[in-house]
Amino acid sequence: MSEAIQFLFDRLWSDFIRINPQAQRLQQLLADRGDRVVTDHIALRTFRHDRLGIDATAQSFERLGYSAGAEYEFPERKLHGRHYEHPAPGMPGVFISELKLEECSRGLRDIVAALTRQVDTAALPEDALVLGGCPWYPVLHDSYQRLRSESEYAAWVAAFGYRANHFTVSVNALESFDSLAELNAFLRDNGFGLNDREGEIMGSPETLLEQSATLAAPCEVQFADGRHDIPGGYLEFALRHPLPNGELFSGFVTGAADRIFDSTDFRDIA
Repeated sequence: MSEAIQFLFDRLWSDFIRINPQAQRLQQLLADRGDRVVTDHIALRTFRHDRLGIDATAQSFERLGYSAGAEYEFPERKLHGRHYEHPAPGMPGVFISELKLEECSRGLRDIVAALTRQVDTAALPEDALVLGGCPWYPVLHDSYQRLRSESEYAAWVAAFGYRANHFTVSVNALESFDSLAELNAFLRDNGFGLNDREGEIMGSPETLLEQSATLAAPCEVQFADGRHDIPGGYLEFALRHPLPNGELFSGFVTGAADRIFDSTDFRDIA
């Protein structure tokens, strides 16, 4: 991995463990087994906005040689997504999604507009839309709750801003596990809650991608009117299967990705 890409992902990881300290514990547990955490991809969230959307967020990665892959739609969540890949082998992928504000209620749009009006993108430092946190003043907890009643995704972005929503561990790179099911059992045995609403494993060898995810642990956030615990970040696990040409599938499966979003649902707070 190039030094510039390594530096960016190291900064993203350092920020991520602040909203998901259990990630460090898992890293150590795997190290104790002789395994090393290799990042399959990271995911970031944003709003559809001419200065803050996917295109703007992706610039930090495009500067480092990443280019756009496939597009994804999540109609029920009113989300659009796109993944980015680097041409060099072994580089982590990037998945960026955005909430389609034009499909949301007037009340939600008004709250989000009050946040985005505070952002002077010309004055933001480099990479601020990737790991700068909130470029706006803390939102009222009541506004967070109103957003959450319509879109957990919107509420998460309002509270946490711009940072990795989750890191994904490459199961292919883990040598001490023979399957994703075995890894999931290890996670449960060590006290990690799993996103299991429709089964712990999302996808299959036939779809070329199997995924599982922990539940977001509570994270104390400073709101405009006090501190509250809300779901922070979570860890995902990806086992990729080969294409006919022998290369590992590098994209995503919409149905499985849709369920991954549930990991930060307030009802699932670990």
